[in-house]
This record gives sequence, C-alpha cells and structure tokens, in this order.
Amino acid sequence: MERDQKSELLKLFNERAPIARTFGMTLSFSDEGNAIIDLPYNPDLDHAMGGIHGGIYATLVDNAGWFTAALSHKPGYWIATSELSVHYFKPAMKCSLRAVGKMIKKGKRLDVVEVHLYDEYSNLAAHSVGSFIALPNIST
Repeated sequence: MERDQKSELLKLFNERAPIARTFGMTLSFSDEGNAIIDLPYNPDLDHAMGGIHGGIYATLVDNAGWFTAALSHKPGYWIATSELSVHYFKPAMKCSLRAVGKMIKKGKRLDVVEVHLYDEYSNLAAHSVGSFIALPNIST
C-alpha cells in the first residue's frame, strides 16, 4: 500500500504540480519515508543581492514537510500546513538545494515534521519545523 501511495504522491508533485515545473523541483522519498525535494540552481530564483531568495527556502521546506506527512496517512486524507517556522542559517549562492523532511510526531489529526535544507556542498542552510493537519475523506 505504501508503495502505491508513494507512487501517487510522486506523480502528484513531479508530473502535476505547476509549482514543481515552474521552479524545477523534484520529489523523491528515502527508504524511511522522508520526503526529499531537490532544486537545481536557477538564477531566476535569486534575490537582488545574488543569493537564493528566502521564499524559495520556505517553499522547499514546506513541500518536504507536507509530503513527509502525506506519506504517513492513508489515501483520501488531505494534508494542510498548519504552522511553519523557518530558521535561516546561511545564504545559498549559485547552487542547488535539497530539503529533507523527517517525521517528529505523527498524530491522528496533526503531524509535526522537521526539515533540514542543505546546499549542494552539504552545508545546512536552513532548519524548519512545521505542523501539518490531516483532514479525512477529502478527495484530491
């Protein structure tokens, strides 16, 4: 069942999500069920000072958290971001980024997910903790 759900989530993001196409992001999952969002460097996502914009960091960690939570629930649940905090540690300059989610606390209705954002040199660029609410019986 998890394999089918994983396939559906991969298709949802990698084939159907306009934001993934626009930014060039791709989703994969670790063997442990952690969502991984990769973003190749795109100069169109830089801010005026030349680094990758913080809003891009937030988008990456939100998606990695969301998909980590989504994989832990049965199909038919809709996951919504309830709260997200991002700690920005290091500017990323002209490099790819990778966000890796990890479930901290799974609940029936609310999950807490931690996300680490790395630059292509494995430097920790940001850390995030988010809560994601599971809304039952909503078709996607």
